[in-house]
Amino acid sequence: MSNNKTDFDTIVIGSGFAGLALIHYLREAGLSVQVFDKAADIGGTWTWNRYPGAMTDSEGYYYCLTFSKELLQKWTWSQRYPAWEETHRYMHFVADECDMWPHIQLNTEVTSAEYQKDKAIWLITTADGKQYTCKYFISGMGMISDPVIPNIKGIDSFKGPLFHSARWPEGLDYKGKRVGIIGAGATTVQMLPVMAKEAGSVTVFQRTPNFILPAMQKPMTPEWEKEIKDNYDDVIAKCRNHVFGMAFDSPVGRNAVDTPAEEVQKIFEENWNGSFRWVFETFDDLLADAKANDMASEFIINKMKERIDDPELEKILCPELGEYPLFAKRPPLDHGYLEAYSRDNVNLVDIRNKEPIVEITETGVRTTDNEFEFDIIILATGFRAYTGSLEALTIRGESGQTLSEKWDKTSKSIMGVCVADFPNMFTITGPQAPFANLPTSIEQNAMWVSDCIKTMENQGHNLCTPKQQAEDEWSAHVADVHVQTLMNQGDSVNSWMMGANIENHEPRVLIYFGGADVYYDKLRESVDAGFPELEFSTLAG
Repeated sequence: MSNNKTDFDTIVIGSGFAGLALIHYLREAGLSVQVFDKAADIGGTWTWNRYPGAMTDSEGYYYCLTFSKELLQKWTWSQRYPAWEETHRYMHFVADECDMWPHIQLNTEVTSAEYQKDKAIWLITTADGKQYTCKYFISGMGMISDPVIPNIKGIDSFKGPLFHSARWPEGLDYKGKRVGIIGAGATTVQMLPVMAKEAGSVTVFQRTPNFILPAMQKPMTPEWEKEIKDNYDDVIAKCRNHVFGMAFDSPVGRNAVDTPAEEVQKIFEENWNGSFRWVFETFDDLLADAKANDMASEFIINKMKERIDDPELEKILCPELGEYPLFAKRPPLDHGYLEAYSRDNVNLVDIRNKEPIVEITETGVRTTDNEFEFDIIILATGFRAYTGSLEALTIRGESGQTLSEKWDKTSKSIMGVCVADFPNMFTITGPQAPFANLPTSIEQNAMWVSDCIKTMENQGHNLCTPKQQAEDEWSAHVADVHVQTLMNQGDSVNSWMMGANIENHEPRVLIYFGGADVYYDKLRESVDAGFPELEFSTLAG
């Protein structure tokens, strides 16, 4: 065992769900933990994303950490989908109840992490020039935390506030103002109905129409809460064993292509009750079979059209059947988005088919056909998913290569939790992990990491080297699964799930689409087999 002393056993970047989960599981394993976060508060996504209308798209009662049955019983959600303020309060509740604050240092931006080969430790440098050492370096920065700023001519010339939606300015007053929103994904779907009530006008610049599912928000009643809390073990088990990590019931064996057309429509209608449940509790083949996917897509399009009172808007807002498969882009949940376009102060601009943006000017946005004047411009342009936050840092591995250099053409990992050439480093929901209910995936990853470190410590090792062969095999498996699904068409519609929303960036398979439940099984198999993807060794000090 090395005698090299470090400041901490583990250093974690990020104090969102991943940071809190890691504090719990690593502390339980007897390790010292230090979490750094550049934000002024804990919460991760729910500290940064404070735009009007921001809320979860997973139902709150399973969008949470599950390591403590006591906390699950103690906390009460107010509604089906918590707004960001409530989720943020929940995370403070967890940190308070579990005495996590001594392990968290805020307002501390990590700028680099360099592996010290001769000592088998990591050297972490922060923006203020301070340096810290640790045996294990872990990223808990999240899969959608690095905002994409589009390359639009004149973007720095606008005289008013111009910002990404994930960097909402404190105290911004948009009442009576002319607002332009560039982008029409999940953020804008949540934001528009709220802003339209007070803004003088809101103009949305849309590239690709979305399949929009109903949210159907509702309050948490005492009866519903009792049902949940009386059955929380079952709720957790459902999340663990669901293809997208959600507490849904699966219609095992019921396929749309094998069901009479009238019965398909009846089942679709009966399950049109809000959330992603509609996709996963109706038929098993909606995301795997093109014909079944078309059935679902057509049903959603017709439902959307029922709520749009302008034929021209309908053409822009609704995807055409066959344009792209349902879930090739992540579908947003609706809280009055479509109805907002019936307001006199809301406008929609089709920048893909009719009038592309030419430039941002001092006073607004110029398209090929019009000049729009704004007081505020919001960039709801998404994130560099899975890899962006990691590539934004200088993370240098054993060979001296940075993570950004390694991922220049393709973004490989081993199950999204470790990367070849980066010993003693772990990533929570890194590239090639599933896209699923995030707290469930985060907790499964945190348990795998803590089990791995405990195994090393118990065996007297201090070095964990991810095997290149294991990385190649996992990446090949991810690619093979991907081509068997309809999700492989995501690059044609600039889906962030393929990294296709990044200019001058080759699309790559960022997500494991073999099912979150299958993925969690593979994590457990790895633990039970003694982590065959890794080589444990001891560097003498």
